[in-house]
Amino acid sequence: MCGRYATFGPVSLSREAKTVLDQLELDIVSEINQREDQFNIAPTQKALVIASGEHGYEIKPLRWGLIPIWAKDEKIGAKTINARAETVATKPAFRAAFKKRRCLVPASGYFEWKGEPGSKQPYFIHDPGGHLLMFAGLWEAWRPEEGEEWVKTFTIITGEPGKVSGDIHDRQPVIIPPDLWGVWCDGMPEEAASVLEVVPEAELAYYPVPKAVGSPRNKGPDLVQPITI
Repeated sequence: MCGRYATFGPVSLSREAKTVLDQLELDIVSEINQREDQFNIAPTQKALVIASGEHGYEIKPLRWGLIPIWAKDEKIGAKTINARAETVATKPAFRAAFKKRRCLVPASGYFEWKGEPGSKQPYFIHDPGGHLLMFAGLWEAWRPEEGEEWVKTFTIITGEPGKVSGDIHDRQPVIIPPDLWGVWCDGMPEEAASVLEVVPEAELAYYPVPKAVGSPRNKGPDLVQPITI
């Protein structure tokens, strides 16, 4: 599960990521650096996603917690912050979005907790070189009643952990490498399904952070600073 993550500047990109973003004509670095840093993104909050739009790829803020178009109310969004890679193509809440509305979720890293209930220690899991990560995601548009404003939401897809992140948790966000960004966002559903099956293990590192990150009310940069335990 991924229930908390962070996106903040200054943004660092791998050489491969820079090349692909130039090809897609996307300036994600400026978008993130010019926005207020988000050190503790929690469900129901808005965060940036990258998706295909009418005029090519677009970077836009959506609400975390996907609301299927058929939902009667928005409460379901609290249960759909994550979608399992193994079932995302067939699960009713996600299958329509999987066919046509796949996206990338930029992140500086994400948080997971380890330990016994009541004394769990949070860790910040990130690229060891400080480069921006791209999580596999889906987005959807929903509105309560005909004529009301559309609510656009997203979910983060999770899969089996890698060797490093597996020390902390038994799931992790699916991290899409730059060479597969286009296929993930614009490929046919069967191509996207293949991406989830063949995506290589991302190189990650982690360190302990303050327990204050457990409250979404806390938003300061200290939440992503390492501590000694």
